[in-house]
Amino acid sequence: MTEVLDPSVIDALLVDAQATGTPLDGVDGLLNRMNKAVIERALAAEMTVELGYERGDPVGAGSGNSRNGYTAKTISTTNGPVTINVPRDRNGVFEPRIVPKHARRLGQIDEMILSLYSRGMTTRDIEAHLHEVYGVNASRELISKVTDVVADEIELWRNRPVDEVYPIVYVDGIRIKVRDRGAVTVKVAYLVIGIDVEGRKHALGIWIAETEGAKFWLSVLTELRNRGLRDILICCCDGLTGLPEAITTAFPNTVVQTCVVHVIRNAMKFVSYADRKKVAAGMRAIYTAPSLEAAELAFAGFEADFGEQYPGAVDVWRRAWNEFIPFLDYPPELRLIVYTTNAIESINFQLRKITKNRGHFPSDEAAMKLLYLGLRNISSKRGGESGTGTHG
Repeated sequence: MTEVLDPSVIDALLVDAQATGTPLDGVDGLLNRMNKAVIERALAAEMTVELGYERGDPVGAGSGNSRNGYTAKTISTTNGPVTINVPRDRNGVFEPRIVPKHARRLGQIDEMILSLYSRGMTTRDIEAHLHEVYGVNASRELISKVTDVVADEIELWRNRPVDEVYPIVYVDGIRIKVRDRGAVTVKVAYLVIGIDVEGRKHALGIWIAETEGAKFWLSVLTELRNRGLRDILICCCDGLTGLPEAITTAFPNTVVQTCVVHVIRNAMKFVSYADRKKVAAGMRAIYTAPSLEAAELAFAGFEADFGEQYPGAVDVWRRAWNEFIPFLDYPPELRLIVYTTNAIESINFQLRKITKNRGHFPSDEAAMKLLYLGLRNISSKRGGESGTGTHG
């Protein structure tokens, strides 16, 4: 790899900085001074390209335009604020690209704001962080404006085409608090993840709702149909009211599979700690049964053994039975995949981490902005479409 600067040049700069007491970083540090020098050198090069001749070159005489001094301008960078001299031309047609007119921040600052926001930091936290670490004064209003630039990106993402077929679709939600009609209310942000025919995960969308039901889920599924979805083989979820009915209406051939792990967890809520091992063993006989008949016998035995002591646990299985039994028709390899909604729960766990810092969101749009940025951040960590697929 070619070195940008000769080591001897760097050594000379460091020796000079040490001799003059110049710190390496900070507003008045060596890095900031180098930043200023590089930016001004780049602006001067842009002016030369604009005019077509170097400073002092006789070719410029009578060319119709010429250099006309400088304008001082302070910009924010990741090393702190830098005051630069922006060259002017007499005709006023020069449009610098490295630091555009009216721009007060280099691109890295905007990217940093989005990165910090997507990790759950509030606008107040980001404001304090930028000031303390980089000496950058960025108001909360400015930070909100920077994060608002993703609004168009969100709309494109929410309306992009999806695949025609997803062998497995997972649906799960996280609770959030949102101010609505003057009062703070609890809503749920539902995330839909599709596994494509090559086994890659795609976030198909996020929907925020105060109440769920067949009407709500039908609107979600209709939206997905309008975006190109034609078939789902298995929809894996956990007790979402109205979803099975909506799936049957929109995709009659889709099998609705309840998450077995959720059934076990819900049943365990009624079991004392001392009896958990033997109750878990009884439930294991149900979901590892080789056939429906064997599962029915195992459930009958489970009810006989624990029905009197833990009727609530038995009721959990009874209510979930119709959405559980499709699981028994799958071969062992497929059972491992639909046994749990972990494929989506791991993503929701990350989203919960970034939303917990918010007491509440001022609107559904504000909640969607953070959830989308968080999802985009997770996707970039996991490799785009082979991860959560915010772009697929």
